[in-house]
Amino acid sequence: MLTSCDVSSLIIDNLCDRSGGQEVAVACFYFDFAARKEQSPTSALGALLKQLVRGPEEIPKNISLAYRGQRNVIDGRELQPADIVRMLQTTVSRRPTFICIDALDECVAGYRVKLLDSLNHVLQRSPGTRIFVTGRPHVRAEVEKRLSGRITTIHITPRRCDIITYLHTRLTKDTTPHAMDSSLREDILNKIPEATSEMYVEATTSEVLPQVVH
Repeated sequence: MLTSCDVSSLIIDNLCDRSGGQEVAVACFYFDFAARKEQSPTSALGALLKQLVRGPEEIPKNISLAYRGQRNVIDGRELQPADIVRMLQTTVSRRPTFICIDALDECVAGYRVKLLDSLNHVLQRSPGTRIFVTGRPHVRAEVEKRLSGRITTIHITPRRCDIITYLHTRLTKDTTPHAMDSSLREDILNKIPEATSEMYVEATTSEVLPQVVH
């Protein structure tokens, strides 16, 4: 049974493999409910920027100057989302770029709005950028509203039989089988499949896709 993280990892691996020697950049960010307060728009955008400027290419001058300038600010004020967006616009404008965001529904609602608006600003300035998002259905309308370009949506609904097969496999690998009686095992096999929800995969593109996806 695939989780949204599994789907994102497969997509990212595929993009990296298919890009080969082409001038294509891939960056990703995984949201985690347990760390949702710490995963602000600034931290998410900063993580994406760090991945995109990593490598043999020279870091754009405006990005280097901005980071150096922050060292001289009183109390070391961190870069703001608007600052990072400008740096992302500079970085992604140099080559086709794929940005992957996993489990967007686990991002704090207020943070989610700011992040999507920031990504939309990046899209507007970079026709070669593609954004891939996974999440549960309740954030789909928000994504479609705030991201420009053509939206392609794929719904993924796990089958009950697949979930049960997955659970059986996991239970057989339990390292403390003595801690579970037959009643608990039965509850796991009955209740988890009923509680499993649908997720969706959404891709935001402009009119011309980079060669790497063909």
